[in-house]
Amino acid sequence: MTKLSNVVVLDEKTLKAIANGEKKFDNRKNNTGRPVNRTSARQLRLAQQDYYETQNAKFVNGNTFKLSNDSAVEFHYTKNADGNGGALFNGIGSHECNIDYIGRTKVTGYTFVLNKRIKVEVNLKNVQFVK
Repeated sequence: MTKLSNVVVLDEKTLKAIANGEKKFDNRKNNTGRPVNRTSARQLRLAQQDYYETQNAKFVNGNTFKLSNDSAVEFHYTKNADGNGGALFNGIGSHECNIDYIGRTKVTGYTFVLNKRIKVEVNLKNVQFVK
């Protein structure tokens, strides 16, 4: 008698699930049937949009970040209690500036220095999130 290594034995419950389309037995998830060209303009644009979306989500969730790789100061965003706007705090919890707009790739805010309002702009494309 020969033993086959690639034979799968299915019970009655699994066979009914496959017949009803509830379970795929060949481990396919969402295969469109053709390979994806990762270097096409559309795929590059979708990858870039996904990157910007994850950067924005990390910022809004309050993950700590640096403004550049060689920056020593870490910041994090905290929402206001009413949900409108928020503030940037540094690593030790000191208030840095108020945030009034969060876009897809740009965050704007303001702070006061010697009773003068200073505009603050953070580009989420250049921000490095700390793990």
